Amino acid sequence: MPKKRSGGGLSPTQQAAKFLGVSVLAGAVLAGIALPAVGALGLAAKGSVEGFDALPANLKTPPLSQRTTILDAEGGTIATVYSRDRTVVDLKDISPYMQKAIVAIEDSRFYEHGAIDLKGVLRALNKNARSGEVSEGASTLTQQYVKNVFVEEAGDDATKVAQATQQTIGRKIQELKLAIQVEEELGKKKILENYLNITFFGQQAYGVEAASQRYFSKHAKDLNVQEAALLAGIVQSPSRYDPVNDEAEATKRRNVVLNRMAQVGDISTAEAEKAKKAPLGLKVSKPKNGCITAVKNASFFCDYVREVFLSDEVFGKTRKDRAKVWNQGGLTIRTTLDPQAQASVQQSLKDHVNQSDSVAAASTLVEPGTGKVLAMGQTKPYGYGKNETEINYSVDHGMGGSNYGFPTGSTFKPFVAAAALEEGRPATQEYSSPYEMPYPEPVQTCSGKPWMNTAGEKVPNESESEVGPYRLKEAMALSVNTYFVQMVADIGLCPVMKMTDALHVVQGSGDKLPEVPAVSLGSKGVAPLTMASAYAAFASRGMYCTPIVIESITQKIGNKQKSLDVPKSTCSRAMSEKTADTVNTLLQGVVDSGTGKAAGLTDRANAGKTGTTDERKNAWFVGYTPNLSGAVWVGSASQQVQMKDITIGGQYHDLVFGGAVPGPIWKDAMTGALAGKDSPSFNLVNIPDEDKDKDKNKDKDKDKDKDRDKEKPDDGNNGDDGFIGGLTDGGTGDGGPGGFPGGNLIQGPGNGPGGRR
Repeated sequence: MPKKRSGGGLSPTQQAAKFLGVSVLAGAVLAGIALPAVGALGLAAKGSVEGFDALPANLKTPPLSQRTTILDAEGGTIATVYSRDRTVVDLKDISPYMQKAIVAIEDSRFYEHGAIDLKGVLRALNKNARSGEVSEGASTLTQQYVKNVFVEEAGDDATKVAQATQQTIGRKIQELKLAIQVEEELGKKKILENYLNITFFGQQAYGVEAASQRYFSKHAKDLNVQEAALLAGIVQSPSRYDPVNDEAEATKRRNVVLNRMAQVGDISTAEAEKAKKAPLGLKVSKPKNGCITAVKNASFFCDYVREVFLSDEVFGKTRKDRAKVWNQGGLTIRTTLDPQAQASVQQSLKDHVNQSDSVAAASTLVEPGTGKVLAMGQTKPYGYGKNETEINYSVDHGMGGSNYGFPTGSTFKPFVAAAALEEGRPATQEYSSPYEMPYPEPVQTCSGKPWMNTAGEKVPNESESEVGPYRLKEAMALSVNTYFVQMVADIGLCPVMKMTDALHVVQGSGDKLPEVPAVSLGSKGVAPLTMASAYAAFASRGMYCTPIVIESITQKIGNKQKSLDVPKSTCSRAMSEKTADTVNTLLQGVVDSGTGKAAGLTDRANAGKTGTTDERKNAWFVGYTPNLSGAVWVGSASQQVQMKDITIGGQYHDLVFGGAVPGPIWKDAMTGALAGKDSPSFNLVNIPDEDKDKDKNKDKDKDKDKDRDKEKPDDGNNGDDGFIGGLTDGGTGDGGPGGFPGGNLIQGPGNGPGGRR
């Protein structure tokens, strides 16, 4: 079925189709109507004014997506993030050269025709009918603007983008009608302004302001004639005319625009020739998108802000709704990040742990009484290269953190003490606290079904010289495992669970802590932010406040701004003031003369607790002053490194424990963060020391002090190794969980993490 006659030319069928198509659509356009797409040519002779009227006539223009700026508490920029890098500007803030250049090259009769350039339509129809396909468009700037609105509305949906840009006469017909509406409602100047703000200029730059900044590092209002011509030329094909990657092709295209500007009388021929001889004059600013570009080493804080936005219903009912607002952008988010505290945290981490070390460290600071997160840092920076990570070690898995958090060891013991005090046990509570003992049974639970030590597991202390009886004050200072095991057996597990619930202490996975005795010695993984926030309740005399990172948000939609509601910290009483004051007194003893002595601050009231887990895979220090709480974790994110005979930060350690590496990090971070700040005091209580007549062998006491200061392990028994795994309802596998999404950590039965100093 040949379609062409011998000798070339169109077949009779094609000639008829050409005549019909051009005649019908030309007549329709002249009548101010457009026809639905039908058949191969997308035309229908039965089209009518009624058919045209049935087409949608309202162009829903979504707000243009713009960049979002994340600020610290003092208004300094942390990072800019965007789905599309765009800054909307008024027409008066766009160079007149730019306005003339885009009109000259894209639609030189823009100010003369209506929504449709009839001459262009007829010219394109003739060519398309001759070729049998849509090979040439006749879009005016108004029609191009309409198409860009469809693309903008499609967002990142590839199917919708394809539909918005498909070259069919049917789509063109709809575009024509909507263009008529836009011309009637907006007028030429507003259409030009909108077009210059919506169109894509390559290199991730949407709109002329972003393009001007990207290619020339200047505002759009300051573009000269040759710069304007270059940008105007890019629009037709941003990849082909990209001046960064093909300067020669971009130069040719720029010169075409300059010639066209001269032809239509926007500039003189002499001006065009002079501009054509000028170099491109690029001063390229690299795209700075996303938290990976954050300053002040605040990439992970920035990422946490994003996660908070996407997860909090105050920003939308569903995650999809919230993501739409985030991608829409135009947000200015003022956060709680304190530049002084952030700098101090990051410097302290850098001073004590190297990026290339086999272990990492993370630290988070929280303000008691407000829940404000003031600083968040870690030694493995945000990235995808060697010794970099996209996992935020400070937060739960659901907010971009590790799968499970990190076992906390003895930093969990203050929660047990607080629970006992709330149950009415005195601060002088005494237990026999032998060096080693079978785990007591039965232990009462919230369900009423007692826990039984069916496996006959034993609990040792860190050193053989740690033999009771002990009272609470000394047991906390020395971090005596058997004391707290006996305390849990005495009060039961339910008070401990109620206390940790009140302090919002959950596993890094987001799951509740299991109601098993081993949890009291820090067997389960918890995130540093969770620990810092929980300890902040001690500092604020028993009031727990949920952590917050966002102070305020304004959103720019077009040229208008509005304020958005933001999440507020919710404060609730987790324990009585008396209990909190007692815990503060106990934990002040830890930094004064206990396992945390190396971490103690010398210029202000402070308190804290050390923690080290089985095989020394995790070491912690969590501490606070009345006005700042902080948690520091050190360990291998994959939980594969035993911190024995190890060099960290250039310093050799035969054994790492909570008071050795995390403690000094905490001390330096807190010192810098609090420099120049008020130095309030705790409301301490009087906790009598043990009666002198109960003092036992003084030589043994001296031995205890020596062991405590040196943090020696016991004689080959390696502290708590091997006793917790059987108590955790299946175990957590060789040192406990610490894997990440997509990681290769394999869990299985084995020795779980236990409490240490």
